[in-house]
Amino acid sequence: MMTALIRSTIAALALSAALAAPGRAQATATPATAQKFAFVNSQTILAQSPGRAEAEAQFQKEMVTYRQQVQRMGDSLNTMMAAYDKAEVTLSPPAKEARQKIIRAKETEYQQRAQQMEQQMQQRQYELMQPIMEQVQKILTDIRAEDAYTFIFDVGSTAGVVVAADKNLDITDRVIARLKALPPTAKVVAPAKPVPGATQAPAGVTRPKP
Repeated sequence: MMTALIRSTIAALALSAALAAPGRAQATATPATAQKFAFVNSQTILAQSPGRAEAEAQFQKEMVTYRQQVQRMGDSLNTMMAAYDKAEVTLSPPAKEARQKIIRAKETEYQQRAQQMEQQMQQRQYELMQPIMEQVQKILTDIRAEDAYTFIFDVGSTAGVVVAADKNLDITDRVIARLKALPPTAKVVAPAKPVPGATQAPAGVTRPKP
């Protein structure tokens, strides 16, 4: 199964692709023209998309590197705080203030770096999945044009815009079949430089005592 992070992002992109195309059909439709609708399940499509497993595996591999970096930063900060707590009773007020200032600066640096890593990993996730999403979007656009659909909805989206639908309007399998008939996407490769990603800060990291 895809990670929740990948699944939510790709479902949103699939919804965008599915709903972006109909503008042209609407512009040319007349009141007497019957509108046609279809729907897909983006999560089902992506779960069966060629290349998805490889992209996910690469993403998880890079996440390991990220977690290790965050863990090292957290351990360093916790060690600094522990040393301060141990020496606190022997420190003069000016020395305490100086140590606290250093720790606060280190904590701020840690938080900023972790946030930067999260943004980088989200970008890396998008890069890995983009070739698949481009294929899905093209297939949806082609099918919409071929069959003159006014809208193609996504029932796999977290937006939940469809609560019930005729199963005969489901073109999910048709999209999957076309995906599997396409040539393989480019091989997934690691970034030129290690790109860390998103995670929560290690537990136990607290500000020094005032």
